[in-house]
Amino acid sequence: MRSPPSTATEAPVTSTPTPTPGLVRFNTLPDSEFLALLHEVCASSAWGRKLLARRPYATEDALLAAADTAMGELTDTDLAEAMAGHPPIGRPEPGDAVSSREQRGMAGASEALRAEMLELNLAYQERFGHVFLICATGATGEQLLDALRERLTHTPEQERAIARTELGKINRIRLARLVTKDLVTKDLMAEGLVTEDLVAGDLVARDFAAEGDHS
Repeated sequence: MRSPPSTATEAPVTSTPTPTPGLVRFNTLPDSEFLALLHEVCASSAWGRKLLARRPYATEDALLAAADTAMGELTDTDLAEAMAGHPPIGRPEPGDAVSSREQRGMAGASEALRAEMLELNLAYQERFGHVFLICATGATGEQLLDALRERLTHTPEQERAIARTELGKINRIRLARLVTKDLVTKDLMAEGLVTEDLVAGDLVARDFAAEGDHS
């Protein structure tokens, strides 16, 4: 005689996410190196300490969610420190490859547009007391100028809220790049699997093509 079919419901099988190689390194860096690395992403020391306290991260999504939470917890003083780490739009610091890449929409801007951007940047800083901050990835010079014109009409309270949001976007892009490309590339170089010339040439060229017009 056959046994009656079982009516028990089997528990779903769940699996623990496996961190990527870049995320594994990110999780295991010494505290001092971890904080120094995060300072390159965001100049707020409080933001970096908050992410340090939440290590390790199982997934990139968990890391980005923690970054968003930490940004929301920053005081106005912390926020000012974070904004001070960003150069004005259209004027990245010499040797600042990250900001230059993020602002490359300004690379082909006309002299007239650059001159107006400089004038309005100065007016913005005089009005609000901090740099005009926007996630410039993928934006053209004209779009950045239009955004600056509009935001000059805001109140200081509105601008602090917008700046916090824009910082969050920039941090997300930089963190994602850090754990998916930069740390893995450094590991490959350490193992002798890629050379510095390859990283500076081929990988960078492919990275620019992959990012396209999209901090």
